[in-house]
Amino acid sequence: GLSQYSSDPRTEWELSTYSTKDQVLEALRNLRYKGGNTFTGLALTHVLEQNLKPDAGARLEAEKLVILLTDGKSQDDANLAAQTLKNLGIEIFAIGVKNADEAELKQVASAPLELTVYNVLDFPLLSSLLGKLSRVLCARIKEKGSKGTADIPVNTGPQLSPSDLKISAVTSKSMHLTWSPPLRPPKKYRIVYYPSKGGASKEVVLDGAVSSLHLSNLTSHTEYLLSVFPVYDAAVGDGLRGVASTLPLSSPRSLRVSELSHNSIRLSWKAAQGATQYLVLCSAAPDGAED
Repeated sequence: GLSQYSSDPRTEWELSTYSTKDQVLEALRNLRYKGGNTFTGLALTHVLEQNLKPDAGARLEAEKLVILLTDGKSQDDANLAAQTLKNLGIEIFAIGVKNADEAELKQVASAPLELTVYNVLDFPLLSSLLGKLSRVLCARIKEKGSKGTADIPVNTGPQLSPSDLKISAVTSKSMHLTWSPPLRPPKKYRIVYYPSKGGASKEVVLDGAVSSLHLSNLTSHTEYLLSVFPVYDAAVGDGLRGVASTLPLSSPRSLRVSELSHNSIRLSWKAAQGATQYLVLCSAAPDGAED
């Protein structure tokens, strides 16, 4: 599977799209480079939410590896998103090109760093990594696979996935989420949310017995993408997703002018709900206009 990203991640193909090496190589030859910003945290969250789920071809019993290729420093919190993946048993390899931040690569990558972090001066030099990286990836898959996995059903469905996400009590800076738990109670929930037009993702971790959350300190008049993931000892169930927008801030109304004098004016208005201060701007009318 492959996703490209700038300020907005884009899935190029899923894990289940192609079944042969030749098909993947042909898809790579036809790939168009996506320029733009470097929101690596948002991209890693996209991979977790969109690409590493069963209906995208991810198998619960299979090892999960993510290879991050970047030529710049992230403009959001890549470390937090990477830690979320690593906490779920997903191994991250970080490859930097040109202006990549090596310290950030080491934060994002899984241990041991001598096997998972690579850095080259330019894109043509990536070819020098192919042999070693292929051998390391294969060895890591065999090593992790030999340890065995817990007896968890491959077909998630309602067994491991929550349903019926409801969003209520929406204000300019908060909203309330509720959902129906899966048939098999999870160990915990991960709730990830971020503005749909780009920005740092945030997450909340809840006990598996809880099935509601009040989100606060949101930005007004903003559309948010929301995901609820059930987390088990050796797997993550399919995420429950939703979209909701916070309300715009309320405005003062019914502006009235009174008590005019040669150097003063009294203004009055109906209060704006939730306002803690008002900013009053005053300027002289343009030349020739009525004062």
